[in-house]
Amino acid sequence: MTDATQPDPARLAARPDPARLAARPDPARLAARPPAILLAGPTASGKSALALELAERLRGTVINADSMQVYRELRIITARPSDADLARAPHALYGVRPAAEAGTVAWWRGAALAEMDKARAAGRVPILCGGTGMYFAALTEGLVEIPPIPPALRADSRRLLAELGPAGLHARLDPGTAARLRPSDSQRIARAHEVLVATGRGLASWQQEAGTGPAPWRFAAILLDPPRAALREAIARRWHAMLAAGALEEVRALGALGLDPALPAMRAHGVPELLAHLAGRMTLEAASTRAILNTGQYTKRQATWFRHHALAPLDRTKHITSTSPISKQESESLLEYFAAFVETTD
Repeated sequence: MTDATQPDPARLAARPDPARLAARPDPARLAARPPAILLAGPTASGKSALALELAERLRGTVINADSMQVYRELRIITARPSDADLARAPHALYGVRPAAEAGTVAWWRGAALAEMDKARAAGRVPILCGGTGMYFAALTEGLVEIPPIPPALRADSRRLLAELGPAGLHARLDPGTAARLRPSDSQRIARAHEVLVATGRGLASWQQEAGTGPAPWRFAAILLDPPRAALREAIARRWHAMLAAGALEEVRALGALGLDPALPAMRAHGVPELLAHLAGRMTLEAASTRAILNTGQYTKRQATWFRHHALAPLDRTKHITSTSPISKQESESLLEYFAAFVETTD
């Protein structure tokens, strides 16, 4: 389905801190910044449909902020926009990386800023749409640079991950970083270990330093947060629709590439389960049940992340708790608000 983990920051680390957003910059500086809309929420909450509606009505470009939808080979299993959607409004950063190359927060931030500048030059409004919180934080709060990690040390950390397992390598991290990472989050644990070994400092320590700062844009946000029961139903419906659209064959082709199972694309929701089915380790029904359950658990973590990280100042954030699709009245209200936001200079 969508991203199975928040992506590792590679050379750079996001520094989420809602307090920084609470301290509003000088309005005179904000007035010179172009507007951009952030549309966030958990998997299957209706983000893509709403982003497309906004793009059509506000002359926008939809820019992907989902860490799994960047991979070329994962169109169906990540529910990327359809050809019909792409024909209705410009989209960017969907299917732009091969699954063999791990995307990073630093890469995405640079690519997103470039696409935002392109949209602005074309007279369009950037609408960043996705469920990867660290991507949004990279824009609104900035990144801190970490020295490059020698390839040999990176390889050693991956080898130890394979030997010890995520929990075993997690036990070797510094206490500050270990407290921030789930013991099962193998990608980020390996990253944290390589940073610790290469620099002598934990990732948590690096993240306390000043970095790039917020992107020079004026942000307003929509956070979709539908009821849990409705979200579970939406996840199940979408899973079965993806299977009907060919998700199993897509995952079969991905598996045939022989990629490292630790790569982010190999851990996208539904991929491990369908690979297990194709290998004869579980039935398709069991794989479906597990994929739907795992995705539902992930959406809880997404919701928790968004509750604790401000996307934009509170007076520029619309929190939508209704089911998807939202009502016509609610949709019109959002369109009216964001049309006014795009036209004003604070």
